[in-house]
Order: sequence, then C-alpha cells, then structure tokens
Amino acid sequence: MKNIVRLLLILLALESCARVNNKKVTSGPMNAGDTSSLPAHAVTLTPEEISNLRRRVDNHLDSTLGRTRFNGSILVAKNGQIVFEEYTGFVDPRTKKDSITPSTPFHLASVSKTFTGMATLRLWEEGKLNIEDPVSKYLPGFPLEGVTIRTLLNHRSGIPKYDHYMGEMGWDKRKMISNQDVLDFLIANYKKIPIAPPNRGFSYSNTNYALLALIIEKVSGLSFKDYLKKTFFDPLGMKNTYVFTLADSARYMPSFYYSNREYRFEFLDAVYGDKNVYSTVRDLLKWHQALQRENYFKKATLDQAYAGYSFEKPGTHNYGLGWRMYLLKNGKKLIYHNGWWHGNRTSFYRMTDEDAVIIALCNNDCRYVYKVKELADIFGDYMQQHRRYADDEPTQVARAERPRQAKATTKKKSSHRRSTARK
Repeated sequence: MKNIVRLLLILLALESCARVNNKKVTSGPMNAGDTSSLPAHAVTLTPEEISNLRRRVDNHLDSTLGRTRFNGSILVAKNGQIVFEEYTGFVDPRTKKDSITPSTPFHLASVSKTFTGMATLRLWEEGKLNIEDPVSKYLPGFPLEGVTIRTLLNHRSGIPKYDHYMGEMGWDKRKMISNQDVLDFLIANYKKIPIAPPNRGFSYSNTNYALLALIIEKVSGLSFKDYLKKTFFDPLGMKNTYVFTLADSARYMPSFYYSNREYRFEFLDAVYGDKNVYSTVRDLLKWHQALQRENYFKKATLDQAYAGYSFEKPGTHNYGLGWRMYLLKNGKKLIYHNGWWHGNRTSFYRMTDEDAVIIALCNNDCRYVYKVKELADIFGDYMQQHRRYADDEPTQVARAERPRQAKATTKKKSSHRRSTARK
C-alpha cells in the first residue's frame, strides 16, 4: 500500500511540473505523426528514472545557462520520452511581450545541414542520384573536376565559404544572394577563388550545402522548401518547422546580440541548405526519433552518414554526411551538429546507442548554449565533463562573469524559468 501511495505522489509531482504557460504538456512518448513509432528496443522510463534525470539536467543548467541571459528553449529526451523541457525568455527580448513557447520556431543555423544531408541521402536511396557522381552532372556549368556529391556532403570539396568570398570579391551587398547566385558566382570567378584540390582534406564550407540544395531541387523537381516539407516535415508531424524564404520575412523570428541589439537582415540571409531551417525543440525530437526508427533510412545509409571521412589530422573531431561527430577513445560516438548564424546559436546532440538527445536553441547569441554537450555524460561515458571546445564553440565559460551573475540568476529562476518533464 505504501508503494502505491508513493507512486501516486511521484506521478502528481511530475504532472505539476509538466505545465508551460499554464498549459499541460501531454504525457508519454511523443509520436512523430501517423508514421512514427518508437524503436522496438525502447524501454519506458519509470517515474523515478525521469525524476533523477530531470534533477541532474536541472542542476547542470543552473550552473551554466542559469547564470547567463539565455533566451531560448531546451529539451532532453531518452527513449522518446521527454525528461526535461524548458522555455526561457521572449521572442523579442527587448519588448518582453511574447513568451517563448513549445511552438516558437528558431533559426537552426547549421543544424539545418542535417536535413539537407539526409534529403540528399533519401534521393540516393531512391536511386534518383548517386553521391559518387560529379556535381557537374546535376549543375550545368559547374567548373570543378573531381568534386562529387559526397565531397560536398563531407566538406572535402575544397570550395571555401561563399559567405566569406562573395562580399570580398565584388558582390553588391545591397542585393540578396540566392542559391543560384552562389553557383553562378562560382562559375564566373572560380579561377580567382582560392579553391583547394578536392578530397585532400576537411574544410567546412557553407557553399557545399547551398549547392546540395540546388541538386535536391534539380533531382526532385520541387523547391528545397517543398521537398523538405513533403519528405520530412509533414510525414513526421513537424508542424512548426519550415524553410525560410523571403516570403516569410513577416513571420520569422529575429535574432539579437547578447546585449539585445537586433541583428539586421543582410544580403546573405536568403541562401538555404546551409542554414534557414526554422524549427522547435519538440520537432527536432521527432527528427531524432525518425532517424532512430528502424527502416526510416537503411542501416547502410546511416552507417555512411555517421562515419568519419577526414583523418589527415589525429583527433576526436570528424564529419560524416551532414553530421559532426566525436570519435572518442573509449569507442563511443557522439553524433551532433551545432549552429551559429547571427544571434542564432543551436545545439543538437544525439546519443544513438542510448536513444537520447539534447537540444538547445537560442536567438540572443548566448555562446554558453554549447555547454549542454556536457549533459551527454548523464546517458553514457561520452568524456564531455572536462573536454575543451572547438570549431565555433566557446573554450570555456568565462569564470570572471560567474560571481557577478549568480545573484541575479537566483532571483530570476523562480519567476522566469519554466521546466517540464514527461512520464
């Protein structure tokens, strides 16, 4: 009898936590539309397990993001069950009128590349393209021999970032750049652009994924926006996810500097494939669930997507086909992608062995968002607690800022932080 009473008290406590903006959060695993199902091996977490995971996540966030001006959303899930969910701040942190909710879509920045990469691999599975084909087969006039679809996917094409060289090489910054402009500029100026020989080494470049979006349009006969909507977003029930185009200018979520000054819309903002997917933490959970599901993609396809291709330099960092990864010394593999565009900073970490995912999105340039990576060690030995950061991530939290912010954070937590958990 005591055990029954104890279980009822735990369930009531979880239910009281599962409220956002006075709206109850639906309990149980999230289903990704009518075609979704949890993996056959998924085990339902007990209330005690959820409570323990939620406490550990909350403690970590209190000591990292809780001491910052983080403006965004966070979700942590295991086996398709949300164990922690939080929405902090406002769509416009200056006016503080519209609170961020579960349906508020954020610019994913380079996390968008996971959709572009997997869309390319979907067309490959369907036999509509071959990733070993030269890019020139699909994009007429493409001038570089030896550059294949695979080398675009794994960033070994040797082509530098269009967002670096186009403005420096005479593009009129009063004119918006389109994906076709990226290709046309490359064709017209390739002899002047510092292009490296293909497949000689890793060089992360947004140009690769802008070109992949054009290939997807060419092969599918649909716009990139419509192809992702038809292939992924609609079937998976990702109702708050879309590809931004200029037609969405009136509804998109702006981004801000850490000081709350707004980033201005600029000539690079209309290119898609490398960025410009907008989504929510709940929709990204559905994306993770779909990729975990047997037969959504062939195992052989995922094996290639999650494989490292660049070993010229020793280290744990590597890149697959649309995915970053840590190939750890203990044999574990952490599959992820981060993003950074203007004030949009995003993290999407997947522990595929444990079917766990950590998602954090913000629009106020809060660089501490990348520290959610350390939560991976809650689910397995991912060696994250004392690792330094690389690429576009911060090397460490600025210790000098912690004492000054701690007192203000303590007051804000009770009135401004809202966390939820699922049974």
